[in-house]
Amino acid sequence: MCGIIGIASNKKVSTNIVNALKKLEYRGYDSAGLATIANGEINEKKCSGRVEKLEKILFQSPNEGNLGIGHVRWATHGVPNEINAHPHSSEIVSVVHNGIIENSDQLKKEFEKSGTTFKSQTDTEVITVLLTEKLKKLDPLKAVFETIGILKGSFALGIIFKNHKNFVIGARRGSPLAVGYSNNENYLGSDSYALKSMTNKISYLDDGDVCVISRDKINFYNSKRSKINKEVFTLSEDKSSASKGNYKNFMIKEIFEQPITTKTCLKEYIDKIREEINFYNLPVNINKLKKIILIGCGTAFHSCLIAKYWLEEMTSLDVDVDIASEFRYRKIKFDKNTLYIFVSQSGETADTYAALDLCNKNNMKTCAVVNVIESSIARESNFVLPIHCGPEIGVASTKAFLGQILVLYILALKLGSLRNEIEKELYQEKIKNLKTLPRLIEKTLLHDNDIQSISSTFNKAKGSMFLGRGFSYPIALEGALKLKELSYVHAEGYPAGEMKHGPLALIEEGMPVVVLAPRDSYYKKTISNMQEVVARGAKVLLITNKSKDEVVSENIWETIEVENTNDDLLPFLLTIPLQKLAYYSALKKGYDIDKPRNLAKSVTVE
Repeated sequence: MCGIIGIASNKKVSTNIVNALKKLEYRGYDSAGLATIANGEINEKKCSGRVEKLEKILFQSPNEGNLGIGHVRWATHGVPNEINAHPHSSEIVSVVHNGIIENSDQLKKEFEKSGTTFKSQTDTEVITVLLTEKLKKLDPLKAVFETIGILKGSFALGIIFKNHKNFVIGARRGSPLAVGYSNNENYLGSDSYALKSMTNKISYLDDGDVCVISRDKINFYNSKRSKINKEVFTLSEDKSSASKGNYKNFMIKEIFEQPITTKTCLKEYIDKIREEINFYNLPVNINKLKKIILIGCGTAFHSCLIAKYWLEEMTSLDVDVDIASEFRYRKIKFDKNTLYIFVSQSGETADTYAALDLCNKNNMKTCAVVNVIESSIARESNFVLPIHCGPEIGVASTKAFLGQILVLYILALKLGSLRNEIEKELYQEKIKNLKTLPRLIEKTLLHDNDIQSISSTFNKAKGSMFLGRGFSYPIALEGALKLKELSYVHAEGYPAGEMKHGPLALIEEGMPVVVLAPRDSYYKKTISNMQEVVARGAKVLLITNKSKDEVVSENIWETIEVENTNDDLLPFLLTIPLQKLAYYSALKKGYDIDKPRNLAKSVTVE
């Protein structure tokens, strides 16, 4: 989940490297570092902690050089400290790495037998040692190919060489890597977001590719060492997403952007004139389709769970949901009449990408629901459904989650129509209702002061529970996850009907419990489950939708009512108070909301 950058230029590069690392910091912020080539030497600077610390070091002692690499780290092998920070350098080569080298222990032992001493605890240092050995006999490009041929696992690499001051070499297997083009300056980076401030011309490396980047050209090679050409993409400009504006942090900005992003997404998929959903060229014969399997991790997995309810309601298809890290290792019975849908904000999630790769190798039909349309998952799927949210910077996903469930809902609705399993009148009614969603979200966002005061109770508690039934259950899981991510408080999402099968033992006097009880077909049963926890002393925060009817329960601590709408759209509205609850809980604790501890935005390692 680390971030890497490389720049070859006709001018000093250290400032641009640092600026790019600031944009990459959402991928990891345990340490930061850079290395440049100047006066025939590798000049390395690195530190534990954030990029701003590295920036201060460079202010005191600037790095010269027109060629360099940089890194922000999310620790996998070795504690977060200066020694384990990247780059890892020898006298003749310096390396930055995103990924995991699975045979690093074996390689270390072999080198230690011959007298090599390792400075760090990282898996990356073996790459530096390997390259140093290979460079005794080979030129840099051949040395890189020989080295990566020995490595097992995943990597995106940026490499510079003491005796070659004109180029950076990049290599990819399993971890994302992009290159950018400019005048007298070219770039290497973990993603297009880091490069966007410097260029809008981007190419992407595929697995096994190696690139040689100098200031005036970029050469690409495939795994067979043959020179190849790469398609150049022009990125759209979106300056607003790169700035917090008047907001304290990106997360709250992204929460309040949800009416706009929802509206944008609807505009992309719904034809206003024809009242029709614009999906074309689905990669399956709709009438022969028998099953859908939805696959994701974390928040994306929760969006898949919600989609299962919609798909089962609007189609006769069998629907399964799987966690990508489990799916990729199971003995799967693949079927040609199954559509595999992969959900990922970044489109680079390592486990989800590996699951997609497994399906592709078995010639299955695949669909990607992603935010980054240039991503690996998008490029390697048969069909792509973008969520059109714009860049999401906050590590805890908010607007992307709503975007994911919106696109999945639209997909369910379209499949029901194409298969003639939903009546035309009902189909059009649901489309009409969808158009009201941005306004409903906007109104729900007005519930602010009450959530701010409520959040204090969750801060002080040893733990909390989030309960729901039907589609409210996955939302409960998502609400619990948000509180854990941001406030570092134990929280558990649970099906409300299952409390009496064990978890009820956890309830004690004063424990905060969120109960999601929209006035749907599950309402009365959920209220009954709520009474069970109220009777045992829990402080219940009830989240429901507006109604003239009274809640059939006593002793409720607090109630939040979202806007009233049809059942299909309630998941969107119920989610928002939970996002804000987690946000204000973390804010009151003084935590870094956009960069919660131990986490990164894009999980590109297993």
